Amino acid sequence: MNYEATVSGSDLLSQEEISSRRKKRLLIAAILLLIVAAVAAAAYYFATGTGEGGTATKAAAAEKEKSQAQAVTVVAPGTTTVTRMINATGTLAARREVPVGVVGEGGRVTRVMADAGDWVKQGQVLISIDRSVQSQQAAAQSAQIGVSEADLRLAQNELDRALKLVDRGFISKADVDRKTATRDSARARLNVSRAQLNATRASNARLVVRAPVGGYVLERNVEPGQTVTAGSGMLFRIAKGGEMELQAQLAESDLATVSQGVTAQVVPVGTDQIFNGQIWQVSPVINAQSRQGIARIALPFDRALKPGGFASVEIKAGAIQATVLPESAVHNDNDGDYVFVVGKDNKVSHRRVKTGLVTSDGVSIVDGLSGSEKIVLFAGSFLNPGESVIPKMQKKK
Repeated sequence: MNYEATVSGSDLLSQEEISSRRKKRLLIAAILLLIVAAVAAAAYYFATGTGEGGTATKAAAAEKEKSQAQAVTVVAPGTTTVTRMINATGTLAARREVPVGVVGEGGRVTRVMADAGDWVKQGQVLISIDRSVQSQQAAAQSAQIGVSEADLRLAQNELDRALKLVDRGFISKADVDRKTATRDSARARLNVSRAQLNATRASNARLVVRAPVGGYVLERNVEPGQTVTAGSGMLFRIAKGGEMELQAQLAESDLATVSQGVTAQVVPVGTDQIFNGQIWQVSPVINAQSRQGIARIALPFDRALKPGGFASVEIKAGAIQATVLPESAVHNDNDGDYVFVVGKDNKVSHRRVKTGLVTSDGVSIVDGLSGSEKIVLFAGSFLNPGESVIPKMQKKK
């Protein structure tokens, strides 16, 4: 019995030991599972940046990005009035040039009473031509008028007497008709003589060459003693009223933007004087070879404006409201022009713009900007969209 009891006790201890070992193994497995879960949670915690550890990571990354950001100069350009200026060159000339020559038969010049650079009035005598022969012709025609008047009086008296005798039968009706015809012929000859004398006097009057208009004498081509005729050409050249102009040569595209009344500033070559003028005529045609046309700019008289001289001109061809940027701020690629804009988060973005006139102040932007943006002025070629920068506003001059 004792043996059986001993055996039975030994079996019971063996079962308890097996159960204890089994519980230990389960406990160890549970602990290992808890450790694995904790490690996974910690990994997820730091990977997602939640909590205080994530905030610190983000702050460190932001601080690192900030330390690597480059400083750039920016400007908020606003808008301004941009005046379109056209620069051109041209030739100075008289606005209305009047040539003066011999109108009649001409002759030997006896006096010249004007010179280049003089001012003359309309009707003023410029030259006198010898009229000795023409004066004698006028005297002979005047005498012929006297003869014709005497013949007319005689014919009229004979006709009057014949009319008194015809009723008494002493003279026939045919004799009266002949005397009437004689009287009419004498009257006609008198009219012819008077017309010839008037023609001679008019011709003699043209031997005195007068200024057809008042103005400034540009050129004189006659001297006393010279024989001049209608074929002698131009004796004087007069600028009517002294008015001058610049005949500016403009490109076809520029000519389309100007009109009558547009102001311009003219500077003759060799001087620093500026003359203000206005376009008074735009050429209706374009030169087929040069693709240019002429804008005629009226100028007041000044002795510094010499016809035939060369001058430069600056024409104001309208104005627009636009943003103006230095050329360093505007970039271009295959798709056109663009600028870099710094946003509120100090990151740059790529913005397409449409450029307009190029002035001494910079490039005008006609589309794409309101003028309130912060535009990167320099180093734009080294920036990429989305890159953080440290903007520094340009100081006003």
